[in-house]
Amino acid sequence: MTFGSLPLTGVLAQGIVDAGFTYCTPIQAQTLPLALQGRDVAGQAQTGTGKTAAFLVALYHSLLTRPAAPNRSRTSIRALIVAPTRELAVQIHKDAAVLGKHTGLRLAVVFGGTDYEQQRRTLEEGVDVLVGTPGRLIDYLKQQVYDLRHVQVLVLDEADRMFDLGFIADIRYLLRRLPRPEHRQSMLFSATLSHRVLELAYEHMNNPELVRIEPDKVTIDRIRQVIYFPSMEEKLPLLIGLLRETEAHRTMVFVNTRRLAEKLETALRANGFNAQALSGDVPQKKRLQFLRQFHEGELAVLIATDVASRGLHIPDVSHIFNYDLPQDAPDYVHRIGRTARAGADGDAISFGCEEYAIGLPDIEAFIGRKIPVAPVALHLLAKLDAATHVPRPMTHAAPMRRGGGARPGAGRSNRPGGPQRRRQGR
Repeated sequence: MTFGSLPLTGVLAQGIVDAGFTYCTPIQAQTLPLALQGRDVAGQAQTGTGKTAAFLVALYHSLLTRPAAPNRSRTSIRALIVAPTRELAVQIHKDAAVLGKHTGLRLAVVFGGTDYEQQRRTLEEGVDVLVGTPGRLIDYLKQQVYDLRHVQVLVLDEADRMFDLGFIADIRYLLRRLPRPEHRQSMLFSATLSHRVLELAYEHMNNPELVRIEPDKVTIDRIRQVIYFPSMEEKLPLLIGLLRETEAHRTMVFVNTRRLAEKLETALRANGFNAQALSGDVPQKKRLQFLRQFHEGELAVLIATDVASRGLHIPDVSHIFNYDLPQDAPDYVHRIGRTARAGADGDAISFGCEEYAIGLPDIEAFIGRKIPVAPVALHLLAKLDAATHVPRPMTHAAPMRRGGGARPGAGRSNRPGGPQRRRQGR
């Protein structure tokens, strides 16, 4: 399906041309024909599948074809988009600015951590489409800086992350202050349409149409996957050797703890890489600065835990490294889905060390295939800078999970005793 075949107004069609869109992705092809008719949609789609463009095109179409309420005040918004993280809100706003450039509709984005007074002034001047995170949206709403009485379109993006990050009470607070479901169009998108997400959809939407795009197939098929089985002492030399071999550019390295992320940043910097750990402790302005530098190619390597990376929209990532295998199989798909976006391909390289290799069978069962194994060749083990401190795990570990274990024969000869698994906060 092409965007040109959809019944869109001229100004919206021009924005789609500006964005460089021609063919619809699967989630766009299945949701847009419904949403353009004014139907409510609950869609299952991973990040990187085009869902942002799907709901933005439908939102603009609705606002351009349905007049605003005649008694609407200047501070009464027409559309609300709620995102779980600041970075995602900023990215949605950026995409909305491109697609809506010719519509004449006014946009704003609000999020915590920075620019409080500036965001407030923007709202007071009047906004049609408001993008924001739950906390800052509620803050300004309680101060009556804007109101929700005439909202025509609602979008909840990454609804499952709203639950994961503890925002569901805030979401329900906002939803109860909107017009009734039959008096607005609502769209909800989530990586999984779990029971709790569907309950939210059926409670606050008007008989939504369910659209499911198989999450595994969307990302896995375009990604070249490989796994190495290094000893603990070989992990850092192998990572540096592979980074040098691939000429690291827009590379993400995933670890399971914030402490290791910070140590890995120091080690990579000592060996000549412009690397940055992205943790929850980094102030918002610096987070946005790091993400901008990473997107522009100034920052070569971004190190993150699953928690720190949730909701990030980072295009054009060429390589993903699982320095630590994730402890939950779905997180593997979430991580490697950062590459191979928008029809491109990418590489996902994992390390099955003695600490986390026990999770490999669950990961392979989840993705429905074996991950190809590559040998730890000596030429890949980089000689480290003399001052480099090799990050090592803590010595205590939980007992091995019943029925677990790494693939037979995959372990290194110097692996003591077999794989162990340690549960850590991510």
